[in-house]
Amino acid sequence: MLKIDEKAPEFCLPNQDDIEICLRDLKGKWIVLYFYPRDNTPGCTTEACEFTDAAPDFSDLDAIILGVSADSTKKHRNFIEKRELGITLLSDEETTMMQEYGVWQLKKNYGKEYMGIVRTTFIINPDGIIKAVFEKVRVKEHVAKVQAELESLKA
Repeated sequence: MLKIDEKAPEFCLPNQDDIEICLRDLKGKWIVLYFYPRDNTPGCTTEACEFTDAAPDFSDLDAIILGVSADSTKKHRNFIEKRELGITLLSDEETTMMQEYGVWQLKKNYGKEYMGIVRTTFIINPDGIIKAVFEKVRVKEHVAKVQAELESLKA
């Protein structure tokens, strides 16, 4: 897992519209980068909807919200349309970025072990440096905590 004050690993991934989004193109902006397991599941839907509702507040803080999962761009489009989301979702089907950010980990469910995404959020400053890490995120009140942390980092 990456730590505070480390340089965020470079990435280029397709968004829901199959447009490539790269970290280098976002220099000068604050980035809220959140990793989540799967589109259209209860926790992930709640998180995406809350980020959408808070998007204007993050925009006022000069921050862009990017969600990342291993779902395809087509699944992301469906998720956005179905839930009327107003955020950008990136597709990391090969899990390369998730591995670089340390969120692709061994998980256990009902005694079974498998590799999967550990729900994690990073705040990256305009210079590409990680300034906050939220590990093993619980969805309830998470967006408010991220927003409060971003406000304090910018103060």
